[in-house]
Amino acid sequence: MELNGFVPRRVSEIVAEQVQIEPVMALHGPRSVGKSTVLRGFAESVGGSVIDLDDVEVREAIQGNLAASVRAGAPVCIDEYQRVPDILDALKARLNREGDLPGTAIITGSTRQDALPATAQALTGRLHSLVIWPLSQGELGGVRENLLEALSADADAVVSTDPSSTTRAEYVDRVCSGGMPLALRRSGPARARWFDDFVRASVERDAVELSRIRERQALANLLGYVAAQTGQLLNVTTAAEKLGVSRPTAENHLRLLEDLFLVVRLPAWGKNLRSRVSAKPKVHVVDSGLAARLLRLTPEKLTGIDPTSLTDFGHLLETFVVGELRKQASWLEEPATLGHWRTSDGAEVDLVIEFDDGGVVAFEVKASERAPGKEFRGLGQLRDLLGERFIGGIMLTTGARSYTYEDRLHVMPIDRLWTPVST
Repeated sequence: MELNGFVPRRVSEIVAEQVQIEPVMALHGPRSVGKSTVLRGFAESVGGSVIDLDDVEVREAIQGNLAASVRAGAPVCIDEYQRVPDILDALKARLNREGDLPGTAIITGSTRQDALPATAQALTGRLHSLVIWPLSQGELGGVRENLLEALSADADAVVSTDPSSTTRAEYVDRVCSGGMPLALRRSGPARARWFDDFVRASVERDAVELSRIRERQALANLLGYVAAQTGQLLNVTTAAEKLGVSRPTAENHLRLLEDLFLVVRLPAWGKNLRSRVSAKPKVHVVDSGLAARLLRLTPEKLTGIDPTSLTDFGHLLETFVVGELRKQASWLEEPATLGHWRTSDGAEVDLVIEFDDGGVVAFEVKASERAPGKEFRGLGQLRDLLGERFIGGIMLTTGARSYTYEDRLHVMPIDRLWTPVST
């Protein structure tokens, strides 16, 4: 896939709504994911301008005039605030003087706020944070995904009789392309070089600035190890042994990769439902295209039907699907909790999404076209344990057909994730 032209972001709508309520909005996410574009678009819509702290000259000017920089006008739009975290204290002082007026400021950052020094906690209780994830397939295709919304209302009604026309080769291409905007504007070797530069900048610049770490190579090695484990249970002790570092070092580096939005840990869910449920998280690289590049996997390598190609594609496909559903969950009006479920006897569900009212939808991802009955074991057990709380279980496959397997358990093609559902 290749990207041409401007792509409207769903999160822009949320920003426009929340700025009417929240004193400060923070847009977090990986570098080059489009935070600055969203911020500039918002600033233009309200006739404002952006303070770009990634610009050295601007940064130097702001550092000597923090209070003046945030004194006039609203909203104040600040890009990459982590470059000068003291600016948050200046914003706090303004709020103390003027009150917590909605729309005082919008800020963006390429690190999680709680990973920054203590001064970055200045706006606790006054700041509403949104994560901007890589582009979704619907955003790329110019359609409005609403599968999660439709499932929460009536899972049975979502099953479509229309066959899918997406081929396995097309799924492979989408997985390897990912959703990073600047990567999608390139193809072939140019895209590979962009991913390499992205990793280098994240490890050698952002990570060092954030934590002053000295073991940059160990951090890079851990990112490569995580890529090889994407979509699988994470054992930090094993990772430390493989990389030749202590477990505390491996854990600290893993947190740093999370703080930079390079990897996401998917926690175990439902530990109170039954005994002997795994407490280990799964790990996912934030973007399937990035994971594919870290593993040097290309569409040509993944289109084979040998066991290695099928296994590699399966893990990348799960990361791709979980990423797409995470994006949709981030757009919901109500909060949702994401996790995975796995028992000691081997029953598992790749993704569990619990809505604020306690309702649950669950997903299994298969790289095959068919879904034999035995593959429903985890979804079936979870349905029986949850009872009425279980809204529906979806087996996502590369096949063409949607159908109901049995009570509240359904099969759907993966492309239903970005096919609008009539409600």
